Amino acid sequence: QEDLVESGGGSVQAGGFLRLSCKTPGYMCGNYCMAWFRQVPGKGREGVATSYYGTTTYADSVKGRFTISKNCNEDTVYLDINSVKPEDSAMYYCAAVNQQCNSNNGPGFYRYWGQGTQVTVSP
Repeated sequence: QEDLVESGGGSVQAGGFLRLSCKTPGYMCGNYCMAWFRQVPGKGREGVATSYYGTTTYADSVKGRFTISKNCNEDTVYLDINSVKPEDSAMYYCAAVNQQCNSNNGPGFYRYWGQGTQVTVSP
């Protein structure tokens, strides 16, 4: 079991900015597909962004507001959320798999998961 550790969640007002972080094992950051998912109670996990080498993909619902990036010198993957909306409130999860990926891949495609970090957006 490899550990992905998310952080950075919290409460934020609508319109604000939030940066989520995912700390990865050293060998994973630059070589694996890294992805962010989110989940609200009673619903399945929704993929929001992926990064595999130089290619990033985004769900249509977040394009233009979310940015996934990596700093593999620090073994960290980020998710920047701009102009946050109340509907962005969810538990956010980092995931990884050792192959190419895109925004069409569902949660079952990923092998490694973090424990999640909660984001709550107030109006």
